[in-house]
Amino acid sequence: MNVVAENRRAAYDYDIKERFHAGIVLNGQEVKSIKLGRAQLQGSFVVAQRGELFWVGATIPAYQPTNAPPGYQEERQRKLLLQKHEISHIIGSYENQGLTFLPIRLYTVKGKIKLEFALAKKHKKGDKRQIIKKREAEREMRRSL
Repeated sequence: MNVVAENRRAAYDYDIKERFHAGIVLNGQEVKSIKLGRAQLQGSFVVAQRGELFWVGATIPAYQPTNAPPGYQEERQRKLLLQKHEISHIIGSYENQGLTFLPIRLYTVKGKIKLEFALAKKHKKGDKRQIIKKREAEREMRRSL
């Protein structure tokens, strides 16, 4: 697994409940651009529309900007590839719990580009402070041992 892009703030800002992996429908120049590490996950999210999942708001610049096809959109909506039973499970979890889908990592496996996204809940400011205190206390315990 070769990680191409990562959303490092995800674990800090959100409480991650469940992780999923999906393929993405891309065109050739997007694949080349992603493999060069030009994709940005910040500000992107996954939405469910008409029984399918789409990745929205991710910026993938053209591989060669001078040779980009006319009308190329860096932030277009990209379809995620999952099996029907996975999609129904994911959409059911999303609707019942009132959570959000958050892209975590973009990686390659055997030449295929995959997106790891999670079902997550946003932390409140007070929650973040408690998490930081807990983490520091655990560090102190490990140091003393």
